[in-house]
Amino acid sequence: MKQITLLSLLAMAVACSSPSTETQSEGKTIVTAGGTITEIVHELGFGRSIIATDITSTYPASMQELPSIGYRNQIKAEGILALGPDRLLIEKGYLTDDVVAQLTAAGLEIHQFDKPTDVSGTYKIIQELADYLEVPEKGKALSEQVSQDIRVLEEYTADLSERPKIAFVMARGQETVFVAGEETFAASLFSMSAVESVGKGFKDFIPLTPEALVAMNPDYLLFFESGLQSLGGKAGVKHIRGIEQTTAFKNGGILAFDGLYLSGFGPRVGKAALELAKSVNN
Repeated sequence: MKQITLLSLLAMAVACSSPSTETQSEGKTIVTAGGTITEIVHELGFGRSIIATDITSTYPASMQELPSIGYRNQIKAEGILALGPDRLLIEKGYLTDDVVAQLTAAGLEIHQFDKPTDVSGTYKIIQELADYLEVPEKGKALSEQVSQDIRVLEEYTADLSERPKIAFVMARGQETVFVAGEETFAASLFSMSAVESVGKGFKDFIPLTPEALVAMNPDYLLFFESGLQSLGGKAGVKHIRGIEQTTAFKNGGILAFDGLYLSGFGPRVGKAALELAKSVNN
């Protein structure tokens, strides 16, 4: 009996003296705003810590079951504070300055991150979030996963002999249609996918006019799935003025991807670029 007692005491002493693997981040509740941040936080092992998020956080699907704080300028400080989170992780510029000021004054821990628009930004935000959440090794592992996907992508695109012309169209109904130019996520993604962007000579997004569309004459038109739906699906695309004269429309080159998957530049960016490259080359 004494031997058992001594062994028990020894085990307890070892347990108490061993360094704890638990970080200060574990157990703290999180509200996220920005689909890329939400996805990375989940991949780093903190999915269960997220108690609410915004409507752009669609991946993984379990995030859509959480309470929503809304979208950008619709988000109110009162709604976030009512949830009682320990910390708020957001994309820079996602919330209005007034809301950020109110949350800061209320004592909420807030950390803001740049939304990536290219792969270098992907690696940057992964490591920043991993460091913030005190799991740097998980961040390195996730970055390596991205690197592996990029290697697979590069192996595929290295054998391609042609670069189809493509335009990304941001649609919010038939009367609100824009085309992506230089220094956009679309330009970065097209470069990765070894396709030629027709959005040249201008930056950001500009209204898509019939004249510009005919002059660009892309082989493919790329939409967010939600954008294509706002037009009435593929059948509704014909109502975009000028589109019937394009090679893309004549040959059925209408593509649509999930918005976060396509533009988030999160951990799946290599897979998204590869899927796009295969879509225009098979």
